[in-house]
Amino acid sequence: MADNHLNRVRGAALDRIEKTERQFKWALVGAALFEGLFLVTFLFAMEHNNRTHWLLLIGTVGSYTIVILGLIVLGIFVNRCTARLLRAIEMMKNE
Repeated sequence: MADNHLNRVRGAALDRIEKTERQFKWALVGAALFEGLFLVTFLFAMEHNNRTHWLLLIGTVGSYTIVILGLIVLGIFVNRCTARLLRAIEMMKNE
């Protein structure tokens, strides 16, 4: 009886992990699309002979590149932690 309950708890935890990972991926894709739309809009609206507009473009792209790289690193970290957790659950299941 206790093993059955423990297996249900493990299954529920794994389901929550998968749901959270899917939500993270959708949020990342949504943010990338929004920022891409912003960048395209800015490119069409800017005056290409105005140096201030070019400076704004470079500053915006530079700052968002850092944020995007940070999100990628965070995603890799979360995936690694999830894999460790899944491995630990599998080891507990085999005992």
